[in-house]
Amino acid sequence: MKKTILIVDDDKDLSAIVADMLRTYDYEAVVVTDCEQAFDILRDRQFHLILLDINLPDGDGFYLCEELRRVSRVPIIFASARTREDDKIAGLDTGGDDYLEKPYSLKELLARINALMRRTYHDGADAPVYEFGNIKIDTGTRVVLKDGKEMKLALKEFDVLKFLCVYQGQAVSKEEILHEVWGIFSEAEIATVAVHIRWLREKLEKDPAKPEWIKTVWGVGYKLECAKSE
Repeated sequence: MKKTILIVDDDKDLSAIVADMLRTYDYEAVVVTDCEQAFDILRDRQFHLILLDINLPDGDGFYLCEELRRVSRVPIIFASARTREDDKIAGLDTGGDDYLEKPYSLKELLARINALMRRTYHDGADAPVYEFGNIKIDTGTRVVLKDGKEMKLALKEFDVLKFLCVYQGQAVSKEEILHEVWGIFSEAEIATVAVHIRWLREKLEKDPAKPEWIKTVWGVGYKLECAKSE
């Protein structure tokens, strides 16, 4: 499946060039030119990475990044003509993962995108396998085994489980789970997360009422306690 990248930049010519380059390297690229358009599309679609300018017609990228970080861990690369050290620090402090100065070479941009994608996502043979108790989860093939037998999980159930695996040992909020799995700024009800957690516990836990693996972190959300297999 192609990775999708959202380009948020009001320089339409540059965005078109970058989008064409990304499509050449088998990414899907979508371009918007301001914050409002970005918020609108992020309510309906999920993206694997966001390439974000700072100076936008109706706001700035720092604000957009801050809002995203309230609900999402999607990788963000700032790409801006603002080259002051304070701007770079602000970009990283608001939640950006990288900062690239304009003008930049397309080769360097591609290299940074590829590196951030590798750090964030794992595909195919490189996808991690997680094991806890009698459960084995292959995130590449999307196969879940319990006592060696394949379990049938619904699409969203697996996606919730995978998200918990990626951040194993860390407390993640219900809001983060909702927006990472159902879409950033999704209008789905927060109760949807609790329902899917309950279904997962019923399928995976020995005693769903006293979960051993999928823990509730009161006041925060949930945490998966497991170890990643090498």
